[in-house]
Amino acid sequence: MQQYLPAAVAAGEAYRLNPDVILAQAAIESGWGESTLAKEHNNFFGITAYGPHTAHWRGEKIDIRATPDGNSPGLMFRKYATHTDSFLDFGRLIRSAYPRAANCSFDPAAYAYEMANSRYISEVNGDNRTAYERMLRSITRSIQKIRS
Repeated sequence: MQQYLPAAVAAGEAYRLNPDVILAQAAIESGWGESTLAKEHNNFFGITAYGPHTAHWRGEKIDIRATPDGNSPGLMFRKYATHTDSFLDFGRLIRSAYPRAANCSFDPAAYAYEMANSRYISEVNGDNRTAYERMLRSITRSIQKIRS
């Protein structure tokens, strides 16, 4: 994930967020950058293709679960021109939709708690809030050690 640090820093600067927590969430959401969404479509956060276009997303969509015959049983996800656009759009999303988390992003434990207990996590989809919080805290600590 080191190669994505400049994108996390850019998103952090643009939206007053801690780049370490951004990078940690990218690691969680994209399987350390190895997911199909990340590798083929520059979507490192699993952001779905709902809502209006933004400065960083021009409206391109992808259904990674579409069948060869074109049937679409899955969700539509945002497709980004670059990985930096994905990081910037994530920063925009966190700052606008999750201001409590955004405002405490430089306290990674508080940020992890806020994100894990927000609507960002959906237990209906099988997400585990406690596990997500622990994972986000742990990965952020690892990133901070590497960067210091």
